[in-house]
Amino acid sequence: MSMISHQDYLDVASSRDVATFKNRLVSFAQRLDFPLVNATLVVERPGGQPVIVGLRNTPESFATQPSSADTIKRDPVIRRLKRMRTPFIYDQALYVNEDAGDLWEDQAPHGYRTGISMALHMDGGRHFLMGVDRPDPLPKGGDRLIRLMADLQLLAVFAQETAVRLLMPAPPESVGMPVLTPREQEILQWTRDGKSNFVIGQLLNIALSTVNYHLASAMKKLGVTTKHQAAAKADALGLL
Repeated sequence: MSMISHQDYLDVASSRDVATFKNRLVSFAQRLDFPLVNATLVVERPGGQPVIVGLRNTPESFATQPSSADTIKRDPVIRRLKRMRTPFIYDQALYVNEDAGDLWEDQAPHGYRTGISMALHMDGGRHFLMGVDRPDPLPKGGDRLIRLMADLQLLAVFAQETAVRLLMPAPPESVGMPVLTPREQEILQWTRDGKSNFVIGQLLNIALSTVNYHLASAMKKLGVTTKHQAAAKADALGLL
């Protein structure tokens, strides 16, 4: 398992097209010894069926297997994604304990023996689901497993807005390019480069509260919830 840097997260968040986004997600997961990854965006529609768009590198041998509504309903991973807000681990024991051992037996030969899954819930009825899978057991407790879970949860945070931007683009006529002030652009550039708010204030000779004000303004214009998402989105839109 190789070390993950801040730039690796920014690379995922700043992906400019679906192919690049998928390749960077897969590469990130593989560096953590997970050969398989699944990222799915679910958008609820009042009075209608939800829109579900995903990307994955599922082995062809498994992708061609039929999946019934009963199978989906019984799958303990899918059930947990609907109600849990924190990352969780699945393995054979989880499936056996929930009387779904046969489902694990079906997927295990294709590399889906154990993994980590999570769901992030956004406003507007949007949900980002992400899972990584591997044929080998996870490390048993300790700092290594904690770091692994943290890396993957942070990856999902950086990937969620990119999924919204690329997998479910809004109609062109309803989208207006955000207009950032020179100061907002400057602060986002430093944020993209990994500088803290305090350091940015020192570099620009402005108060920390001023940095926070401009970041909040830029985040609102860009329709995101964190400064890192704002920096990545602004960079992807060519605003920096």
